[in-house]
Amino acid sequence: MQRRMLIAVLTSTAMLLSACHDDDHDSYHSGDNIPKNNITNPVVSTPTAYNLTDMSATAGESVVMTYKMLGMNNKEVQATALVFTPKTAPPAKGWPIVVWAHGTTGVADICAPSRSQLNSYIKAMIEGLLTAGYVVVAPDYEGLGEPANNELHPFLNVKSEAFSITDAVVAARNYLGNKVSNRWMTVGHSQGGHAALSAAQYQSRAQLDYKGTVAVAPASNLQLILLAGESLAAQQTDIKQKIETLASLDTFTALITAGLRNTNPSLQYSQVFKSPTDKIADNAETDCYISLEQEFGTAMNTYAEDNADDITNYPRTQSNFMTLSPVKKFLDTDSQPLQVKISTPIIIYQGAMDTTVPKVATDTLLSGDAAKNSPITYKTNTTWDHGTAYVLNIPNILIDVQTLMPIQ
Repeated sequence: MQRRMLIAVLTSTAMLLSACHDDDHDSYHSGDNIPKNNITNPVVSTPTAYNLTDMSATAGESVVMTYKMLGMNNKEVQATALVFTPKTAPPAKGWPIVVWAHGTTGVADICAPSRSQLNSYIKAMIEGLLTAGYVVVAPDYEGLGEPANNELHPFLNVKSEAFSITDAVVAARNYLGNKVSNRWMTVGHSQGGHAALSAAQYQSRAQLDYKGTVAVAPASNLQLILLAGESLAAQQTDIKQKIETLASLDTFTALITAGLRNTNPSLQYSQVFKSPTDKIADNAETDCYISLEQEFGTAMNTYAEDNADDITNYPRTQSNFMTLSPVKKFLDTDSQPLQVKISTPIIIYQGAMDTTVPKVATDTLLSGDAAKNSPITYKTNTTWDHGTAYVLNIPNILIDVQTLMPIQ
């Protein structure tokens, strides 16, 4: 029942958004005049050993690399990435590179994947790639793990994610030299799927041979997802389910706000959230996703206990926050992948049971003219949810990589 309700809500929301879709895209997303990466000495100091996860069974080297990239403010900034090399000798033309683009962790430095242990499913993917003979580069993204500790990660910004990836690959090639070839591709899940599609749009920045993209449950059409989540919560009668839905939405919104403050420092949480919830949202700059979601949920549960399980008047988001100029620009344009035709192959996995990135959001993404004119293979399943669309397809994704970019 809940899934049918969600699909109905999402379908109606998609139709609404499609009717008012703005086709006026600026040069930021035109795909033209993409600046080439000509950064000199892109690797900052000698990469340091990464030992938070034991990769010794399949990796010849596991390091954290600090590298230079072009940031959101059009200035050179520093970022971090994990780099893993196979234990086998490189082929004559060098190991090809696969970028692993990670899912949502948060926007604060402590949320950088290179600062924590890899979960078993990410480890399985990376080990599979290493065993097959690929170098794996896993960027933290701009603002995550950066040494200066003074830049917020521009959450779900297409250009920022893309440059984080392209510039990490350029730096990794600089570090590894002739051990690696000029061929590369990107694989990612959730926010990482979004980042993978972003990399496909801006891959020419690396001035290398880009072979393709595998995106699993990629985030897109964020306004659709937010509005549909609100509609679903309004129809949920179980208070715990309702709070779970709303806490997730508010966490998502807080991370968007925090990311926007990278280039819009005057944007205040009080413009997006009502008091005192804006104080929780402010923690997005220091706390990671899971902790932040728990904080939103705890506050709502406390309110519910004091108000006979009625959270109708709980102070959440401001009614007009999506019309704020920086928020609207982000939702309409800066966060939306596949706004231009892509010439390299794209494979997308999407489950119908996914309530984090619902299938209708991806369907809507692929209904656009740019997507229709791009070489996209769409793989769906009625039983996959947000997690299993990735976990159950790890073997298939490894085959996709070997098909798109065979070892030479």
